[in-house]
Order: sequence, then C-alpha cells, then structure tokens
Amino acid sequence: MAITLAKGQGLSLEKSKHDLERVTIGLGWDITEQKKGFLGGLFSGAKSEEHDLDVVAFLCDASGKVKDLGWNAAGQATLENSDVIFFNNLKHRSGQIWLTGDNRTGAGDGDDEQIIVKLNSLAAEYHKIVFIVQIYNGAKNNQHFGQVKNAFIRAIDGTGKEMVSVNMINNVHYYLLNWSEKIVVGNLMRLRNSVLRPHI
Repeated sequence: MAITLAKGQGLSLEKSKHDLERVTIGLGWDITEQKKGFLGGLFSGAKSEEHDLDVVAFLCDASGKVKDLGWNAAGQATLENSDVIFFNNLKHRSGQIWLTGDNRTGAGDGDDEQIIVKLNSLAAEYHKIVFIVQIYNGAKNNQHFGQVKNAFIRAIDGTGKEMVSVNMINNVHYYLLNWSEKIVVGNLMRLRNSVLRPHI
C-alpha cells in the first residue's frame, strides 16, 4: 500500500523493502473546466487550451548544486547533455536516468509523464535529485496551478509497487497555487538509505 506524504515528511527507501534498481517518478494531472458563457470568457483570464505540465529533474552534487549545465565552447549553458533532465534533454549521458516522453495535455488515466532513475547504478557523485513541475509557457499563456486539478507525483519501485504518492494541489498554498507556473515537488536524497521527501 502506498504512503501519502505531506510537506516535510520523508520516506526511507530501504533496499530490503524496495527494489531501487529502477525507480519511476510519475506525474499526472487534469485541467479544471473553464467557466462558460460571456462573463466566464471575459473574466476567466486563461485560455481554454491545453496546459502542458513538465517534470524536470536536477542532478545535484554534495553541495546541492548542478555541476554540469551543458556548457558550449563559449562557456554558455545550453542544458544539452547536462545534469538537467527535461523535454529537450530526455536522457542523461550516463544512461541511468531518463524522461520517457512529453505529454502536452494530461489526457488519459495514470501517469502523464515519467522520469526513470536506475538509482543503484547512478554515479556516487550525485547526492540528490530535485524534481520540479512547471507549466510550459505558463506565464505567456496566463496559466497557473490554480487551473489544474488531480495533479499528483508518485514514486514506483522496480517491481511496480507504488511507494509514495503526493497530491500537489492539496499541499500548495492558495496564493502560490493561483500565481505560480513552477513548483518544486520533491527531493530524492542518497543517504545511508535513500530518502524521498516532498517539498510542496
């Protein structure tokens, strides 16, 4: 049975209880129906179009920083072949963490996006993975998490067992929910036992 965590709580992922060879971080969401009619269209603000939520993983070193941002010859960060996993850098160069694809609508049941981590094989230099959920072009399209419902992030072990599930909407402050298009949702830390801690 999966555990539902609140902000500040942590789940110790002991190897004796969970298969950590392949950990799946799944994200799912639906869109709140916009008000209909003249007044609804006039005051709703956001367009009645798709909300493209993206899960992003930052591989951090012992100091909590991302070391490789995919620098080019001019010393500029490109995020290509970097320690940031997202829709434009689907797979880490190590092959140990990858994004399975980019769902742009949230349509369908279950996970809409997944990041898979081969936790036991990931290099020891990575001490923490920070997961962020963002709405692509949210500010440009006047979209925010207040227009999203049934949004969750969960962790599944290598046997397919759901270890933890977090309801993103219930755990976000109202003000942040209705103005933000980016939310830090959790940290996966490598201690004596790996620990998954929601941030929202």
